[in-house]
Amino acid sequence: MFSLDVNWTDVAYNLVHLITAFILALPVAMDREAANRGAGLRTFPLVAVAACGYMLVGISVLDSTGAEARIMQGLITGIGFIGGGAILKSKGDVTGTATAASIWGTGLIGMAVAFNRLEIAALISLFTFVTLRYVRRFKEDVD
Repeated sequence: MFSLDVNWTDVAYNLVHLITAFILALPVAMDREAANRGAGLRTFPLVAVAACGYMLVGISVLDSTGAEARIMQGLITGIGFIGGGAILKSKGDVTGTATAASIWGTGLIGMAVAFNRLEIAALISLFTFVTLRYVRRFKEDVD
């Protein structure tokens, strides 16, 4: 027989982590949405929350850092694959590389939150946002 035994402390712990990953992905998502990129306000928070969720499950059920490292390896590869879909080549121009890189970084935000490394998550969020928002101007000046 199926029994639903909920540990509300775990629910609250996981909820705080998932919400934090979501919030830290929002600045990047809003920038990509404002720039009318294919990936935007829905994609980036989902990547961060999913990466965080996978790591939270892994941390809670696995008993070795080696096993957790394999989850991280799979996430890094999988998120890279998603980002690869954002890269387009047309008439000799390549676009979407910044979006692809920021999708990858957003996955790291989620993983860092899962490991309670909020300083890393916040810094990756900040650096990604600043790079997407302000470094673009330097690129335009060079072109």
